[in-house]
Amino acid sequence: MTFNLRYASATAPHSWAERRPATRKLLLGESPHLIGTQEGLYQQLRDIEQDLGAGYAWIGTGREGGSHGEFVAIFYDTQRLAPLEYDHFWLSETPGTIGSKDKFWKRSERPGSPRMATWVRFGVRGTPSVFYALNTHLDNRSETARRRAATQIARFLTSRLDPDLPRIVTGDFNVPAAAGTSVYDTLLTEGHLVDSWTRAASRGEHLGTWHGYKPPVPGGARIDWILTSPDVTTSYAAINTASDQGRYPSDHLPVQAQITLPPPGPP
Repeated sequence: MTFNLRYASATAPHSWAERRPATRKLLLGESPHLIGTQEGLYQQLRDIEQDLGAGYAWIGTGREGGSHGEFVAIFYDTQRLAPLEYDHFWLSETPGTIGSKDKFWKRSERPGSPRMATWVRFGVRGTPSVFYALNTHLDNRSETARRRAATQIARFLTSRLDPDLPRIVTGDFNVPAAAGTSVYDTLLTEGHLVDSWTRAASRGEHLGTWHGYKPPVPGGARIDWILTSPDVTTSYAAINTASDQGRYPSDHLPVQAQITLPPPGPP
């Protein structure tokens, strides 16, 4: 699952206190093995950890460092998955610098806030399978920043990770998942990825994944994606419209995919 949680605000009518029960109900109902989240704040993520119960843990850091700022945290089912390695990097010319963002472009092209990625190498318990998960949230303001970030992520996937291991990339990319869109094309071609939605053997209704707490729009823009390496098989993909007594968990709809990893290669 990829899920932009909408950061925890105290302002009604869509405060985190109001939305938390709907989020709890949705996540417990679906029980994903892996959840790439965006926008979560530290206490909000702690709330979700508590609501999911002892069978889940998460990995992440605030984009401003430590517990500060929004996270691109990855939750995982601890009975199914075991983290073997993890790290974070910032979507900038200085990816190891906490809270960094590029400032050398003209103002209209600069990112509105620091952006980052979290990645984990997971083992599948009871099996020899190992895979990578990378989760991110691209800038909402600058197309230039999004394009640069897509190139950075694609290069990271192809040059820094073990090429023999499958990978899953989740995120809010703030652009439609459509051929001809620079970010989408870059991640698919240069990142050697495929779109689980289009690759799925079957799928639910195509809806816009950002709905602003209003009724979802059929055929709207899919800006929240689950991408995989081509060796991963997607049997089903869906955009989840669950609400609790009319209350949506977020202003985004979570996107889900049921996948099968390829058989592991020789040791």
